Amino acid sequence: MLPDTTTRVERFTAEAINQRIAHETEERIRFYAANPHLIHRRLKELDAEWDMERTLETNAAGVALVGAALGALFNKRFYSVPALVAGFLLQHALQGWSPPVPFFRRRGVRTATEIERERYALKALRGDFQPIARGADNDTATATVLRAVT
Repeated sequence: MLPDTTTRVERFTAEAINQRIAHETEERIRFYAANPHLIHRRLKELDAEWDMERTLETNAAGVALVGAALGALFNKRFYSVPALVAGFLLQHALQGWSPPVPFFRRRGVRTATEIERERYALKALRGDFQPIARGADNDTATATVLRAVT
């Protein structure tokens, strides 16, 4: 059975690394709880943060292109590099792990879920999640919820 999409990277990451990433996130939340006027800036930074998927895809594409170029220009054996990269991407898609994942995780690259966890904690600190009035019609309730999560 394949691991679920939202936790597959964390499941195959050393617990010490997961704990360090979680601790760093907690420390940032603690800082912004004391400095709420800076939350908007941090949310913008989170919009620009590269998650594990984007980092892996960019890395894989770069390595595959270099391998293809080397194969075309120097030696056909370099064509094995893009094939190897494709195998790693498939392994990551199915299992949440591939050889570059531990390297990136040790450097603090987070999953989209980890980034979103910080985003929603900051939005909660800022007061974005207002209660929905009892008896609110569906359109009002929907608009309120969507406004809070964007």
